[in-house]
Amino acid sequence: MLDRERRLVRVGAGARWGDVAAALAPHGLAVSSGDYGDVGVGGLATTAGVGFLARSQGLTIDRVKGADAVLADGRIVRADAEHHPDLFWALRGAGGNMAAVTSLDIEAAEVGDVVFGTFLHAPADLDGFLRRWGRTVEDSPRDLTAFLSVARRQGRYVAQTSAVWAGTGVDDASAALQPFPGLASVLHQRAEIVPYAAVVAPAHNDHHGRGPLHSRSALVRHLDTATTSTVARLFDERAIAHLQVRSVGGAVNDVPAAATAYAHRVQNFSLNAVVREPHEERADALWDGLGEGLYLSFDTRTGPHVLGRAFPPDTLRRLRDVKAAYDPGNVFRNNFPIPPADRAC
Repeated sequence: MLDRERRLVRVGAGARWGDVAAALAPHGLAVSSGDYGDVGVGGLATTAGVGFLARSQGLTIDRVKGADAVLADGRIVRADAEHHPDLFWALRGAGGNMAAVTSLDIEAAEVGDVVFGTFLHAPADLDGFLRRWGRTVEDSPRDLTAFLSVARRQGRYVAQTSAVWAGTGVDDASAALQPFPGLASVLHQRAEIVPYAAVVAPAHNDHHGRGPLHSRSALVRHLDTATTSTVARLFDERAIAHLQVRSVGGAVNDVPAAATAYAHRVQNFSLNAVVREPHEERADALWDGLGEGLYLSFDTRTGPHVLGRAFPPDTLRRLRDVKAAYDPGNVFRNNFPIPPADRAC
């Protein structure tokens, strides 16, 4: 359901983001929503939502204006700024721990066609490449949001940048993308004007489990020497198999840290690594020294240590109070357990 005048769209929690993007495209609207169209609305829009419009439009949760939810005791409630505001705060960042969200009202942004650029590099020096890439992104206008994927293939690094320009002006887009080819040896590059819905087009694939996946997250202010050298070392030691860097900052950091349960509003990058199973202990020893927090959807660990990195102390205390009020029996505990205030962490 769409209220075009207010740009307000009601979305069922079971919808997929690619379908949402396709439905909004004819109206010249879009919601920033990750990088893969088959991802479900509910999980992403109750955790954060770091998407290809993040620097220009913020996180998905920053656009959520209300939610319908089923509580642990079976009650159906409306949560927004005027109704159950404490629950509404918690749903935007830790929603899977608080209630079963059935629908969300989200404010869409005026977004028509975007410029989508891809650059495939073969960096000889991963450490230096990551620093150059980070500086380039931070120096770019906030209308540009870039993601980077890095893997090692046949003894060499392969790094792909996917960047979305959501501003006006092809010349401005070209200027923003221009530095990327010079960051390292280029294997392939392309830029095209496409609807945002084409960037996150759903494949409608069936999901098949592929065994345990060990994922680690870190949120960092900059891709500085300490961060990039650690990542390069983890690759060299074969402790990690893949790295993704998502740029945030911009509009994400315009939001006060206390406004939502996702409180990380000073970092410019979200890092996600796939850890090789025999190397978890070694990887964690180095990885946990990175940054100031993590994005809980990108970390497969649980427990007090990880919980403390996902939520700063004041945020966690407030979440435990909300948990005690709405789910004292800890019914919703399978996502990323947050014990109620009367239970020890």
